Amino acid sequence: MGRRMNIFITGASGFVGEAATRILSKKHSVKAMSRSAKADSVISAAGGKPVRCELNSVDSNSLKGTDVVIHSAAYVEQWGPFSDFWKVNVDGTAQLLEASRKAGVKRFIFIGTEAALFYGQPMLDIDESYPYPENSPFPYSKTKAEAEKLVLKANSSEMQTLSIRPRLIWGPGDKTVLPVLLKMIVDGNFSWIDGGKALTSTTHIYNLIHSIELALTKGQGGKAYFVTDDEVFNFRNFLESLLATQKVTAPNRSIPGWLARFLGRVLEGIWKLLRIKNEPPLTRFSASIMSRDCTIKIDNAKKDLGYSPLLTVRQGLAEMPVLKSAD
Repeated sequence: MGRRMNIFITGASGFVGEAATRILSKKHSVKAMSRSAKADSVISAAGGKPVRCELNSVDSNSLKGTDVVIHSAAYVEQWGPFSDFWKVNVDGTAQLLEASRKAGVKRFIFIGTEAALFYGQPMLDIDESYPYPENSPFPYSKTKAEAEKLVLKANSSEMQTLSIRPRLIWGPGDKTVLPVLLKMIVDGNFSWIDGGKALTSTTHIYNLIHSIELALTKGQGGKAYFVTDDEVFNFRNFLESLLATQKVTAPNRSIPGWLARFLGRVLEGIWKLLRIKNEPPLTRFSASIMSRDCTIKIDNAKKDLGYSPLLTVRQGLAEMPVLKSAD
C-alpha cells in the first residue's frame, strides 16, 4: 500500500481539495491551508488538520516535514479584475513553490486544467503535446497556463513537480457545474448553446483523486498529465443525464454558438462600462467552453501513472446524490 506520507493541500474547502483531503487522509497524514473558521470545520470534518495561512504568504515553516504538496487552490471565477486572477493563480503558486522548495518538499502536484490551453478554439483528441496559446482572452485560462509553466519549470532532483489536468470535474460535492445548472433552470435563464452538440471529455471527482493518489509516487517530474473518464459525450447528453439524477429536465431552447459568444462579449463590455462587480449572466468564457469541442487523450497518464478510471460515467451517475437545492 506504500508508506504513510505527510501531505499538505491547498484549496481544501473547495470541491477538489475537500475530496482529496477526505480520501487521502484515510492512508496519509493530511494538513491543509485554511483561511477561516468555516474552512477549519470543512477540513477537520474531512480528516485533515487545518493550518491557518494565506496562499500568498505561505512560509516554509507551515510546510515543515511535508513530503507532498497538492496545490488545488485557484481563482476560478469567470469575471473579475485580471489582477485578482494573477495574484492567486500565478503569484500564489510562485510563493507556494518557493516555500515548498525551502521546506524540503519532495513532490509538488499542481491541479491544472485543459482551460490553460484554451483561447476559444475547438480542441479534438488533444494530448499533452498540444501547445499553450501565445495569448488567451480569458483571465482564468491565461493565469492557469502561467502558473502551470512555473510549476513544471521548477522541477528538480530535489523537488519533482507535475501537473494533473482534469476536464469538466463532476460528482458528489460539486460546487459549480450542477448547482449552477440547477439555479439557471430554476431562474429561467438556461439555454443550450448550439443545441448542446459540442463534444466533451469529463472527469469524475473520484477518478481525479485516484490520479492524484497515483501521482504521489508515480509520474515524471516536469510533465503535465491529462486525466478524464476516458469517455466522450456531447454536452446535451451528459448534462441531461446529470440533471436526471436530480429529477430535473432542462428546457429545449437553444441559441447559436456565434450569438452566445457575441452576447458574452457585449455583456462583458456593458458590465465593465458600468463597473458592475457581479458576474454577467453570460461571459465569453462560458459561451466558448459550451460551444467548442474538447476531447482529450489520456495515454500518458495510463502509461506513466498507471491510471485508469475507477468509475465509468454510468456508475458515477448512478451514485450521484440529490442536492438539497434540487429537492
